Amino acid sequence: MPKEGYESITIPEELDRKISDFVENSQGLVQNKTKAIALAWQIYEKIYLEEKNPKPVKIGNRLIGHDQPIFVAAEIGINHNGSMEICRKMIDMAVETGCDAVKFQKRTPEICVPQSQKNASRETPWGIMTYLEYRKKIEFGKEEYGQIDRYCKSKGIMWYASAWDIPSVDFLEQFDMPCYKIPSACLTDKKLLMKLKSTGKPLMLSTGMSTMEQIKKAVRLLGEENLAILHCTSTYPTSDAEHNLNVIKAFRKYFNCPIGYSGHEPGVWPTIIAASIGACVIERHITLDRTMYGTDQAASLEKKGISMICEVCKSIPVYLGDGSKKIYDSEKPIMQRLRRTDSL
Repeated sequence: MPKEGYESITIPEELDRKISDFVENSQGLVQNKTKAIALAWQIYEKIYLEEKNPKPVKIGNRLIGHDQPIFVAAEIGINHNGSMEICRKMIDMAVETGCDAVKFQKRTPEICVPQSQKNASRETPWGIMTYLEYRKKIEFGKEEYGQIDRYCKSKGIMWYASAWDIPSVDFLEQFDMPCYKIPSACLTDKKLLMKLKSTGKPLMLSTGMSTMEQIKKAVRLLGEENLAILHCTSTYPTSDAEHNLNVIKAFRKYFNCPIGYSGHEPGVWPTIIAASIGACVIERHITLDRTMYGTDQAASLEKKGISMICEVCKSIPVYLGDGSKKIYDSEKPIMQRLRRTDSL
């Protein structure tokens, strides 16, 4: 009969043989099979059930990690609608609200637009045009990115971009960005992942619309060094029931690299909760006005929202402390007045 509170299990013959060999070769350090199984469980808990404390990743002049201040990136993406004037105003907003970096998206439209959508008609502020023409119109080129590079340097803020295809990686390499972002849509693109890894730059991997197995394969390909993984749900905007923020905890237990959150909700609270449960990188879309034209505007934050994110998220590590219970000096005078001396 099994011990009370336990269930009996059947161990496959091959595994039983391996356990016996392990006990025999342990030189007396492991006395029997029960001890061997208990040791295996302890190792399993250590590796897979405890939150990791990975080595920080250096992005420009900043370290990102779970013992570092939270890194907040303002995703400009394509919310500039092809206008450098709007783009500069959004960079200014990110600087004024305390963001650590601004982020863009770089595509080669001929590659990234599906064949079935290239000639689809679309109403835009510039008139009716094909979807391919629209994507080309809002895509920044060398001149615009040169302006972005100079303007961000003059404002003292980092910038980086997600590369959606291999030619876009080659294009962005000329600007010596501090890191690259891998968008959720490209998580399964092996050739693109290898190309980005070959740059030697730190990488941030978004995980929207992906299974855990797909994410594990991508991480095995990229390696955990110089990698940050961002939990993400690729719905714009994301509904309350689909945030699934506890995935951040699961990622922290499984992967040995910094874990963050890329949010697409219209408000701030899920992001703040994500930061409070362990996300050390926060990425949020920003906009000058959520009613502006564009598919990402409604899931973006205006100045008040991103300002709140920066203020609260940067204070969260201070609020959480180190987890070690102690008596603070500020408590001691109160303790002397109120503590019962004949208690425990």
